[in-house]
Amino acid sequence: MNEQLLTSLRHALAASPDDHALRLHVAEMLHAAHRNPEALGEVNLVIQADPSNAAALGMLGKIIAGLSAPAAALPAQNDVVSGPAELPVENPNPVCEQVPAEKAGSETNADDGFDWDQASKQLDENLPAPFASSEPLAMGEEDSGVAVIEPEAPVVTLADVGGLEDVKKRLNESFLAPMRHSEIAKAFGKSLRGGLLLYGPPGCGKTFLARAVAGELGARFMSVVMTDVLSSYIGQTEKNLKAVFDSARAETPTVLFLDEVDALGMRRGSLTGSASWLRQMVNQLLLEMDSMAGNNDGLYILAATNHPWDLDEALLRPGRLDRTVLVTPPDAAARTAILHYHLKKRPIAGIDLAVLTRRTENLSGADLEHLCVTAAEKAMMESIEAGEIIPLNMGHMEQALAEVKASTLPWLESARNVVRFSNEHGRYDELAGYLRSRKML
Repeated sequence: MNEQLLTSLRHALAASPDDHALRLHVAEMLHAAHRNPEALGEVNLVIQADPSNAAALGMLGKIIAGLSAPAAALPAQNDVVSGPAELPVENPNPVCEQVPAEKAGSETNADDGFDWDQASKQLDENLPAPFASSEPLAMGEEDSGVAVIEPEAPVVTLADVGGLEDVKKRLNESFLAPMRHSEIAKAFGKSLRGGLLLYGPPGCGKTFLARAVAGELGARFMSVVMTDVLSSYIGQTEKNLKAVFDSARAETPTVLFLDEVDALGMRRGSLTGSASWLRQMVNQLLLEMDSMAGNNDGLYILAATNHPWDLDEALLRPGRLDRTVLVTPPDAAARTAILHYHLKKRPIAGIDLAVLTRRTENLSGADLEHLCVTAAEKAMMESIEAGEIIPLNMGHMEQALAEVKASTLPWLESARNVVRFSNEHGRYDELAGYLRSRKML
């Protein structure tokens, strides 16, 4: 087996631990070399993250068969990892297993015969700058050579949201400022309860913004989706919903985030026939938001939806989700920040962020991540064929741009029809203004 190629792929995995296709490719290489305990460890990581991954499950059967094969069928001892065939200890960075700490300097690892100094030079020498643009990077960092892995902070604030200044300003005016200045708010008779609806195209960061609001308030963050409360037993769904709110009230301040709230608070008039029992769930949600016991102080309710026009009207009345903020597709500054974030963890060379920002105007945050992953796959396959690391470059990005299409355009087309025919009361004036700025209305 090509140990140098395997090591290069493991370096790539360390930078992108969620790349399941790459991890399964490494497992296949290890299995082919009869290094089944190592292969089992890689497949196990994929199955833990994605239990229904068909490719991983299929490979698991082959590896287990290899582990149970008689010793006579196995190759020479030099090619086999010694010891019992048991599940290895999970390691998020498999590369670290290859080099003991005392040998991590200039000395070659005698166990695998691989020259780590040479591998480092291959990545660091004679490469152009990772980012070609001479403009300052949006993330405020200095990069040189191949970017390193940086752990994400557990708490995020609006400062971590690239661009979208209009959205952040609206969030501050309508929600954050009154909550931060509670004494002034009380003097004006303002309750310390909060209800805010984030809406916009899918994949544009509504959940991330909700976490940022929690970070700004120094509050606990709880996220709820329909599957957390739904039950097939009569009355249990309402009990589950009450338990969620009771848990949120038990330790305030808490930001309770209702993701895809249109599934929890759908129009009761549309719930007929076999779906009529869901009306009780909507009724219970309204009761919990009102809280007749008056114990919702310090509980900030944020909700997100792609389809605000499907919500029950009672949810949007004053005192509930009475403030709305449109989360638009990322603007230029946001796209630069998102692209930089997803590219800096990979071996890159000559990436022009200014060009990519101009070429990705209609892409959502999720689309931009998919674009970087697709380009990385192109570079990975080229590296596998060449047997050496070929940094991700603008050629790979061009190939990815030809494949990845903007997912926001269908939503914007639907929203345009809503604004045209269902905005008599001005509820979607902010959306109408955005569509006019895009010359779509």
